[in-house]
Amino acid sequence: MGLIFLGSFVQTAIGFGLAIVAAPLLFQISVDYVPAPICLVALFISLINSYKHRSDISIGGLKLALYGRIPGSIVGGWLLLYVSASLLSLTLGIFVLIAVLISVLPFRLEPTPRRMFGAGLLSGFMGTSSSIGGPPMALLLQHQDANALRGNLSAFFVFSSIISLIVQIAVGVMSYKHLVMTLPLIPAALLGYWLAIKAVPYLSKVWMRRGALTLCLASGVTAIWQSVHF
Repeated sequence: MGLIFLGSFVQTAIGFGLAIVAAPLLFQISVDYVPAPICLVALFISLINSYKHRSDISIGGLKLALYGRIPGSIVGGWLLLYVSASLLSLTLGIFVLIAVLISVLPFRLEPTPRRMFGAGLLSGFMGTSSSIGGPPMALLLQHQDANALRGNLSAFFVFSSIISLIVQIAVGVMSYKHLVMTLPLIPAALLGYWLAIKAVPYLSKVWMRRGALTLCLASGVTAIWQSVHF
């Protein structure tokens, strides 16, 4: 619950990051938390954030990314059928470190139609297999106005989480058991959202970003280190 609280705070504050912060460490507690329960919590938080920033959402600009999300999710679901726990932990850690690297890249990528489709494809693969699907989209949209970034990422995550959950049900990694595991995490996610809304206006965006990246870096390294002990 503490990890979900922290991840929800980060996601509400900067637009993405719940899975990056929480998934690798939750995976060490129980492999059943990844990816389905994380996707369910992400769907819940994304719905709330989408409603809050609904006036800043541009659905038309997200269409191609959502089209790419579907085949990417299918490939990610296929991966879940064949990977071991140790390999999934290693994959989680690598995805997190890639996310950190993407977040600190100095160059700017314009969200062209082809790039949006590619980002959606990669997001689908990463999000369905590991629950970490935010970085490819965040890279393309990071130069938008802060509220537009939060709104568009949240809207994308609503639809993409649903797609991932459908694929996860189809391959058998999302069941009633995972739903029950998710329910105690929802209040923690809601608390993280509420605190972020209250705190963000008083926090330095630079230091908040650096703190989130530091947490992500530690989380990714932990997952990779733990993968050799499964």
